[in-house]
Formats: sequence, C-alpha cells, structure tokens
Amino acid sequence: MITEKDTELVRQSLEFAQANGAQKASATLTRSCEDLVATLDSRIDKVTHCEDSSLSLNLFVDGKFGNYSTNDLRPVPVRDFILKAIDNVRMLTRDECRNLPDPERCCKDAVSGYELGLMDKEYDSVTMERRKQTALEASAFPYKEEGFELISEEGEYSDSVYDCYLADTQGLSCIHRETNFDYGVEVTIQDRKGNRYSGYWWESSETLEGFNPRECARKAIAKAAGQIGSRPAKSGKYNMVVDTEVASKMVSPLLKALNGYALQQNCSFLEGSLGKKVLPRGLTILDLPHIKGECCSRLFDSEGVATCESEIISSGEVKQYFLNTYTAAKMGMSPTIESATRPMVAPWPAKGLDRNAILKMCSDGILVTDFNGGNNNGTTGDFSFGVEGYLFKNGKIVRPVSGMLVTGNFLTLWEGLICAGDDARRCMSKLIPTLAFSNVDFSGE
Repeated sequence: MITEKDTELVRQSLEFAQANGAQKASATLTRSCEDLVATLDSRIDKVTHCEDSSLSLNLFVDGKFGNYSTNDLRPVPVRDFILKAIDNVRMLTRDECRNLPDPERCCKDAVSGYELGLMDKEYDSVTMERRKQTALEASAFPYKEEGFELISEEGEYSDSVYDCYLADTQGLSCIHRETNFDYGVEVTIQDRKGNRYSGYWWESSETLEGFNPRECARKAIAKAAGQIGSRPAKSGKYNMVVDTEVASKMVSPLLKALNGYALQQNCSFLEGSLGKKVLPRGLTILDLPHIKGECCSRLFDSEGVATCESEIISSGEVKQYFLNTYTAAKMGMSPTIESATRPMVAPWPAKGLDRNAILKMCSDGILVTDFNGGNNNGTTGDFSFGVEGYLFKNGKIVRPVSGMLVTGNFLTLWEGLICAGDDARRCMSKLIPTLAFSNVDFSGE
C-alpha cells in the first residue's frame, strides 16, 4: 500500500519543512486497511471495511519541538499543514533535550518492508464471501451439553494490512509491512439453576496458512463452563500459578518500570536498578524483535532506531532501561530503544514445562485464569487485582474460584518465583509463559 508516490510525499514534506524554518524533522506515513465480519448466534451481524492513512511529523524549530499529524495527504493541504505546524512550534518553550536519534543508531536494513516475513502473499486474494464463510464456520451456536447450554455467542473475524514508512532529515528511510488474520469469540452459557457465565478465546496469525479459528468457540465455552459453581476460597497465603493467557499482568509492570518516562519522572519502583540484581535469579527476560513471521517483530522503533536481540533482565539483574533520545538526554544517560519490542520470559528452571507440569510442581494453590479489575502503583510496585480461576490440590484442579483479591508488591512477588514455563502463545505480543509464585496473599471467604 505504501507507494513510491507516498515516499516521495514524505521526502518533499521534510524538504519543505526545512525550507520553512525547521532545522530538523522526521515523518511517518502509515496506511492500513481492515475488513471485519461480526456474527451473533451463528448469523452475520455486521460487515465493515475501513481504510486509514495518516502523516505524522516531528518538527525541531529553533530549539523547540512539536508533533503534528494529518489524514489529508494531498500535496497542497500537506504544505499548508506544515506551515501552520511550524508556526505552532515557534510558540512553545525551548527544550534542548529534543533531537533526532544519532544516525549511527538508526535502522538501515528495513528497505522493502518484507524482511521479517510478516506480509502474506495470499491477503489480496481473500474475498468478502470467504471472510463470511470463515466467521460462520467458526461459530458453535447452537450448543448444548449436560449441565448447561449456550445462550449467546458473539464472534468477530477480521483481516488487515498495515504499512509504515519512516524518514528524517538525517537520511533515515525505513519501511515496515504486515498482515494479520484474527478471530475472537465471547460466549455466555446458562446452567440448570439459571446462573450465567461467560468465556472468551481468540486466535491470530500474520499468515492465512497459520490461521485456524475453528476451535475458538469450543475453548471459550470450556472456559465459561469451567466457572460453573465457582465461589471464593478461604483467605490466606497460597502458591499462585498464573496462566499464560494472562501472565503478562505480572510482567508488564516490570517493563513499564524500566521505561525512560517513568524513570525520568521518578515514578518507577525499579529506579536505580540498572546493573543490579533486584529480582530472583530465575527471572530472565529477553527482547526478541526479529523473529520472522511472528506478530510484533520489528526492525526499528518509532524513532527509527534499530532493534536487536538483547537481555532486559538476566538471572535477576537489570541489564537495560528503555531510553529514547529525549529521556536519555534528560537523564544524562546513553539512549537505547524506546521500549521492549518482543519480550520473552525464558523458561526456568527447565525447558518443556507447561501448565499441567507446573500445577504438579506446586502441588497446592490457586490457578489464576483471569484478572477482573484492580490496579497497581508504578512508583511503589504495590498491586491489588480481582481474580478468578481454580483451586488445585496435589497438582489437580479441585474446583473453580471467583470473587477473590490478590494483593502484594511486585518485588516481593517475584522473589517468590517458583518457575517459569515454556508454553507462551506465539500469537501474543509478549511471549510470557505460565508463571508460578509462592506465599501470595489472597482474600476470599
């Protein structure tokens, strides 16, 4: 979708900005297209087609900085937009920390956008009839099983293509392209007593060949049925196993605490942790941004800085902060990339552990399969989350639990790490496996 006409528009926009008062500038042009088919109880409910395009400019004018975007990509309106944007930047306060990244740090390999194999050659051949057929074939409605029946099912199939071109006045020129095929379904079931429970499941793939949505409804129904008869367990300290589907809830706050904006604003519970062992030796988090054919793989970040495979945390030691050009200058440190691209928690203490093996390892405890609200404090690391899942004993699930609250502090929680599995779903943006922790506080009955 990004054409030579588009790249020429970006180059002309940068030249025009420089000719009219901007000492430096960068521009990002994106185009996207999405087709969606929604179903309700095995009937077509909604069909949509959406195309979007935008041009975003970072302008550096007389030591001042501004970011502006427009959806009108016609040449004359773009020039008018740039002139107005430059006038607006001139009214801002100077900030000498604003700058383009060092060209030596920028990506030089994203020439065509196809380098990571994220574009499916079959995308253009997908017809609307095929989209409807896929959505209908993934449906399970009507469905009955002993003890409950399916009373509603909402499914949503979509496929999309996304192109991005990034350039700046220092010679940067990068393209990223990807397709995506996605299906998600939410179901509601009713048991014999009239109680209702819901469940959700989804599948996603960058390629049509790797996309299989047919079991989504069955898995969503199984999740809902697994909650029948749920009630809180007694309050106390338990081993906590967190299913891979929701385990990012335990990892994302660590990554956020290593972000330059949180560190620079003194609102990170990992402030001052660089080069220090502040987490357990069993925790290693890698950044794997170049896995071909998998979602969220990227050759460059939003500044155009080249990504690379790296250690974020190694055996409990913090190896890097995420500092873009601005936050690095504000903190007087060396810049890195702006954020983790494709973080992966490494298996520990052994490879091959899945959820069932981890339940056996922990023997007794609570398996968390969903988080229902709650919050965490990025400055202190304290958290409080509503949860549901299952009570397990001797490595076997005993009964469902709900209406419980798990509380603690992330540093204390991770010190109790029992193991990290090897079962992360490859279709997720973060490769986080099933995790297990000891002595976690639960509030229930």
